[in-house]
Amino acid sequence: MTIEAIRTVDAPAALGSYSQGTSVAGWVFTSGQIPLTPAGELIDDCAANAARQALDNISVILETAGASMADVVKVTLYLRDLADFPAVNDVYAEYFLGVLPARSCVAVSRLPRDALLEIDAVARRTQ
Repeated sequence: MTIEAIRTVDAPAALGSYSQGTSVAGWVFTSGQIPLTPAGELIDDCAANAARQALDNISVILETAGASMADVVKVTLYLRDLADFPAVNDVYAEYFLGVLPARSCVAVSRLPRDALLEIDAVARRTQ
């Protein structure tokens, strides 16, 4: 079983010693995505825009690995402020239709670059 690193210039580069994602035996694991544009600009004007950027990053990483948002089976949301949950949930609903992935949401005291949120996903390629 070979683990493959997922790399794309269409999502922000890793901020440390990790891959944007990995793939093994048809499974795709994204690293946590904070709301950085591919150019490295932090989106922190509001939780909805932050969630949209993080989910766009996840979508691109999955596509690079041959998967899509429809293949996601598990998502974890890390929110700096649980008061942002309704806004994040509204944006989240735009990205996941049909059978919804399992999901966890936790409040955290701090995230890299003092981001408002971080999101990671696990997908199973159907192809």
